Amino acid sequence: MTSKLQLREQFSACGAPLRVDVYGDAPREHVLDDLTFLNYRLAEVVISPDITVDTPDIVWHMDGEKGVSYDGHTMTFTGDWPAGPLQKAIVTMLTLRMEEIGLHPFHSAAVRYRGKNVLILGGESNHGKSMALIEAGVRGGVQVASETSVIDEQGVVVKGSVEPFLVKRTEGTERADKAAPNKGVEKFWGTMPRWEITDQPAEIDVVLVPAIDGNFDPSTTELIPFEKQFQALHSLQNYLLTNELLAPGHPMPVVDTDERRQARADFLQSFCTRPFFFIRAATPQVLLDEFDKTYDA
Repeated sequence: MTSKLQLREQFSACGAPLRVDVYGDAPREHVLDDLTFLNYRLAEVVISPDITVDTPDIVWHMDGEKGVSYDGHTMTFTGDWPAGPLQKAIVTMLTLRMEEIGLHPFHSAAVRYRGKNVLILGGESNHGKSMALIEAGVRGGVQVASETSVIDEQGVVVKGSVEPFLVKRTEGTERADKAAPNKGVEKFWGTMPRWEITDQPAEIDVVLVPAIDGNFDPSTTELIPFEKQFQALHSLQNYLLTNELLAPGHPMPVVDTDERRQARADFLQSFCTRPFFFIRAATPQVLLDEFDKTYDA
């Protein structure tokens, strides 16, 4: 590739930096025009005023035939790509850089509820994380995180995303199955409730794995160590997009390694010493009723 370097931009998530270099014939002011998706997925992402990373983590050659590849350090895009796939790649690569400094993005909400910090885990199925968070807020809980909880090696949420739903999707992230997220809110509460939000660090005391479905009778099961780590690993792997298609004919490159996977498993052995409760319920209200019983027993 011989095209001109048009942009060198550095992103940062919780102190983990990521450099993106863009080449092409046309000038470009930013890699992305909107950081909504990045903040939704990684709690807080900013554009750094200075470049401190020696080599690029992502390179985009805007000219040429469309393609994407990964060489073990750098992800390379060629051709014309919309914002959506680039957003996803930045999330994945930032996740790797966050792990390198001991931070783990969990696909989860978190709430200070009844004197405890509760992680509401997306887990394998992701059935009711946001709805459980909203109901906890209705009952006086204070939101620590909505979509993503960034957790350190000691099990402390150091940063949490704010918005419970992604209402703005760019080209390349369209999802009919994720449309109209507020319909569930209308069904269970009529209008979106309001609740308190904190940005203070919160050490997780207990983990809730929800399963909200109108066909379920309420039940609560405390998970054994394997089930805890199984569900938690799903929430960590969510950010590596191993099952994602970036564009027709172009799967997300595999960026994971055996060493990284083992490091995640080692971290989860210590994190998952906390109690985990798997709760089935027909509504968020019944789910929280069941969860309340774990305090009252």
